[in-house]
This record gives sequence, C-alpha cells and structure tokens, in this order.
Amino acid sequence: MKPCFGYIRVSTQKQGEGVSLDAQKDAITGFASRNGLTITKWFEEKQTAAKGGRPIFNQMLRQLKRGAARGVVIHKIDRSARNLRDWAMFSELPDIGVDVFIATENLDFNSRGGRLTADIQAVIAADYIRNLREETIKGLNGRLKQGLYPFRAPIGYLDNGKGRPKTPDPERAPFIREMFDLYVSGLHSLRSLQAEMNLRGLRNLAGKPLSLTGVETILNNPFYVGLIRIKRSGQTFEGVHEPLIPAALFRRVQDIKSGRCGKAVTRHNHLYQGLFRCGYCGGAMSPELQKGRVYYRCQTPSCDTKTAREDVLEENIVEALRRLQITPELSAELANQWSVDQCAVDQTAKRDALQQATARDEQRLSRLTDLLIDGAIDADTYHAKKQALELAQKARAEELARAPDPEVIERERMAFLELMKNLAWLHQMGGRSEKREIVENAFSNRVIRGKNIELAPADWLARGPTCMSVLCGGHSRDRSRTHVDEDDPTSLEKLLDLMPRLGALAAPTA
Repeated sequence: MKPCFGYIRVSTQKQGEGVSLDAQKDAITGFASRNGLTITKWFEEKQTAAKGGRPIFNQMLRQLKRGAARGVVIHKIDRSARNLRDWAMFSELPDIGVDVFIATENLDFNSRGGRLTADIQAVIAADYIRNLREETIKGLNGRLKQGLYPFRAPIGYLDNGKGRPKTPDPERAPFIREMFDLYVSGLHSLRSLQAEMNLRGLRNLAGKPLSLTGVETILNNPFYVGLIRIKRSGQTFEGVHEPLIPAALFRRVQDIKSGRCGKAVTRHNHLYQGLFRCGYCGGAMSPELQKGRVYYRCQTPSCDTKTAREDVLEENIVEALRRLQITPELSAELANQWSVDQCAVDQTAKRDALQQATARDEQRLSRLTDLLIDGAIDADTYHAKKQALELAQKARAEELARAPDPEVIERERMAFLELMKNLAWLHQMGGRSEKREIVENAFSNRVIRGKNIELAPADWLARGPTCMSVLCGGHSRDRSRTHVDEDDPTSLEKLLDLMPRLGALAAPTA
C-alpha cells in the first residue's frame, strides 16, 4: 500500500464547522481504499486558497519534498489552490517523484495530457476567484454608494442584516460619546483614556477590555459622525446610519491628536494642571503636592518663575472673573438693545454665510478631483483632503440644522446676561471639570510670570459691552433657560452649555 498524505480544505472557520471537511475526508478515504493507497497523515486547513501563504499547505509541501510520503490525495483541483503561484508549486510534485491523486477525477499527473487537463482546471479555478472578487467589489461599492456599511459594525453600533443601516448599540453607544468628550477635555492621554473606559465598562466586540490600539481606532473612525471611510483605498462615503457624535467634536479630537495635545492624568489629578504656563520661558507649570499644599512649578532651573500655590491661583481667578461680570445696569441696557427683529436678520446672514462656505467647499472638492486626474496630487493626499472637506461640510450642516428661531435666541441671550452677572460665584460653586472649563473659556492667556499671575480675558470677553451688544446666534435646547438663582444647581450647567459657543455667538460691530 502506497503511503500518502490527505489534504482537505475549506475557505473559512465557519465552513469548517459544517460537513464539508468530513465529506472531503470520506471521498479521499474511499478513493484510497479502491486504489491501494494508505493515508498516513491528514492536513486540514480552514483558509481561502485565493491567496498564497497558507501555513498548513506549505508545511505539507515541505514534508513531501523531504520524502515523508510518496503521494498526496486531494478532493478536487480547487481544494489545493485557487491561485496560480500555489498551483505551480503543487503541480511540480510529480517532477520530484511525488504522486498526485484527485479523488473525484481520474487524472494521470505522470502523462502530458493529464497534467494539461489539471492545469486547465487550475486556471479556471483561479479565474473563478478573480471574477468572484470583481463581482464582490461591485456589490460592496454599490452598498457604499447607498450609504450602507457592508462590513461588521464598529463598536457602538449593531448589525441589522444585509441592506440595512447600522443602528446605535444602546449599551455601548453612550460610552463612545463619553470617550470623545473625555479626550477633548484635555485630562486624558490615550493610555489613561483606555484605563478610564475599561473602568467604566466599555468592551470590544469580543467582550474583552479595550486595547490601546482599539482606543485609537475608535477616535480615528469618522463612522461615528456619519461618514464611511474605507481604510485600504482611503475613500469616504456619506452614510445613512445615525451619527453618535457631532462632526465638530470629531474634528477637534483629530486636531488634538495631530498636535499631540492629549494630557496624561497625573497621580493627583490637580485642579489647574495643563492650564498655566511660565511667562518667561513658556514652559508648562507642573503641579506638585508638598506638605498638603499644591504648588505649580516651572521646570526650567534657570527661570525666574519658581512656584505658585493653587489656592493663590484660585483667588486670582475668582477676582478676575468678578471683574468680568456685568452689572445689573449693563444687563438691563443690553437687554433693551437686543431685539427679535435684529436676531432674525443676523440669523439669516449667518445661514447665508454657512451656505456660501458649503458651496465653496463643493468647488474645492471638484478642483481636488481635477488635481487627482491631472496627476498633480497622489491618491493618499486626495482622500485625506476629501475627508477633511466632507467633515467640514458635515459640521456646517449640523450647525444649520441647529439654527433656532429668533425667540429662542432672545431667551438664550437673557439667560446669558443673568449668568454673566454671577460668573465668579458659578466658578466657586463648580466642581473640578466645571472650574477648568470656565477658566479655559474665559481666559485666552494664562501665565505665571515670577510671582505675578496674569489672566488675559478671551476675545469675546475682552471686547466687553461692545461685543455683547451684538451677541447673536446659538441653537435651541431641549430644556428652557431661566435666570440664575444661587440656590439653583443648574445655573452652572447652563453657563457651561453656552460657553463653548460664546466665541462664535459674539461678533464685533461693523
């Protein structure tokens, strides 16, 4: 009885759970018993043969070349190879004295006619894969152009079957929103964000804690703003699925990542870490805990700035905010100046400006395509700039969709005036994150120069009454805004909701 190897293969792990492998083994066993062959070893593989590099297939070839068996039996030609490179190696076995047998066909590999027939079948198998690949790509591109993502849903979304858009995962989607918000807060590096999200309970698709690569993948994926990006080609498509985060937030995350601005959480997570710099050397003022007090220290040994106590910083911040507060008289004067009619005019102008900017981006996209066709830019540059323009367009579309009616704007203006009369108190009553956000939004330049603490008001505050007199814009909220009551804990939240938009709301007078 001639000793032979038996090779069986299916294309995927899922197929391997069915009957295909057993059916191949039964056919080969029957063929061997009828032809006086003995299967001394089985080689079982669950991997496509469309590409080369199958480990078990290559292992079998090495053993055959070393004389471990005198022949090999396969079920059909396409079980051995579906690419011509692997078939070339397999079909050369008879040249080194190894017999090749096909269980379903009577092919003589020792004759010219038999090998020619086998070669033709191998070419047909390879062509079948090429055609299948082309048809698959056509189908995938068709789905993508419809705005459907034909692959497995990313973390935060659920699959709903073919031809249906992904939908937010009620369990994981809130964690995705939190992840983006935490990263732009400046309190976390990628590694500390990984630890925080794992602590909060976010898990990957396999139910395991997120890896650092997993965190980066989420933060880099524009799918969460409604865009589908194909990593291999760099192409982007407008998705029909529900976005989880605003485009503006996604762009801010990318800006932070590209500028390497993420800040690691320190051991003590001090109140103003990362917010102050030295006025002489420009270095960061690093917080240190000494004898129960927090000190912010310049790390440049030769610098004249040494340290500043955190409680002293707090006093200076409160005093600076108190100076920025508006008086009740100014509040009343500004309220009289603002009118619903003027708001409507300003909102119309704002919408026109956004629409004009969108039209300009459409022209840029068209020129970008021309540059690619002319060979002036490469494909990678084209796809990167195309995605940036599409994100900008999406952010403007979101801003247009949020545009409120003039009455809502007037209510927000009145609420803003009430908040600005109590700015220092709101800071004193806030928690760590609220205090940091107020300081970041209220002061554009925060330095410690020697023993002096310098706080320059942000542009929208520095222009004072002139700026506020033309304050207009905003968007509607689910809850209505009321005046500030020192017993009302939502007053601080209302200010924080408004503050990130204040720079855009305020514009200098013409």
